[in-house]
Amino acid sequence: MLKEKGFEKASGAVRLAAFDMDGTLLMPNHQLGEKTLSSLRQLAERGVTLTFATGRHYLEMKQILANLDIPGYLITGNGTRVHGLEGTLLHASNLSEEVFSELVGRDWKTSASLHVFRDEGWVTEFDNPDLLLAHQFSGFAYQLKKLAQVPKSGNSKVCFCASHETLLALLPRLEQHFSDRLDVCFSAHDCLDVMPKGSNKGSALALLTSDLGISLEDCMAFGDAMNDREMLQSVGRGLVMGNALPLLKQHVAHLPVIGHCKDQAVSHFLQHWLNSPNLSYSPEY
Repeated sequence: MLKEKGFEKASGAVRLAAFDMDGTLLMPNHQLGEKTLSSLRQLAERGVTLTFATGRHYLEMKQILANLDIPGYLITGNGTRVHGLEGTLLHASNLSEEVFSELVGRDWKTSASLHVFRDEGWVTEFDNPDLLLAHQFSGFAYQLKKLAQVPKSGNSKVCFCASHETLLALLPRLEQHFSDRLDVCFSAHDCLDVMPKGSNKGSALALLTSDLGISLEDCMAFGDAMNDREMLQSVGRGLVMGNALPLLKQHVAHLPVIGHCKDQAVSHFLQHWLNSPNLSYSPEY
């Protein structure tokens, strides 16, 4: 195999592996491929702790892991919730009541739909069945409710959904209005997530690894969007998907890039790491 820049650390001890879902583990049809499932199970058999870090809701991820019979810690809502293997809530963060009221009560002069994550589920007043296509394999769905009726406390994140161009126009308005009172990032081209200040996958993984007595240097992580940036930068081995958002590739240009999610590139990398760790890695494109 040819030696690729950035893959020199592909071998070595790894105690925990963290995976984004959409655009990383999941193929474009939002399904988990058989090769990927096999590689995840092999990792678990080797004693590597599996962690799934996603913008998706805990209730959805809990059901997915139960259906796949894969053990794993869950970082959900882009780091606003961390759950243990048995479903115990380990860490949680919520938007302040003041910030949430401003998010749902203000006219942002946008066509983007607004969605709220709470422990009991996904709430929105915008009925758009197209948004459910990404959740077909789990059956997870939104609950229709007037946002003015949603309690002001207990809201982990708010998500704006629209075209990338529409969200790019909205982003500076949010940043100017809220200044440093919250964190905003793209979890996908068409999803702009708003979280409590300091809540992200990286900070959540730091809390989890501290609980488990694992150094972040002994972790690997895979991701494709800006909501993966802090996680990828914090671990000993951060791997960027070939299909990653261009902005992410710019921010983590020092990290190696593997193949595309449509080709189950995470599995391709893991098979190399599991079976040929002493050889240089060459991505499959």
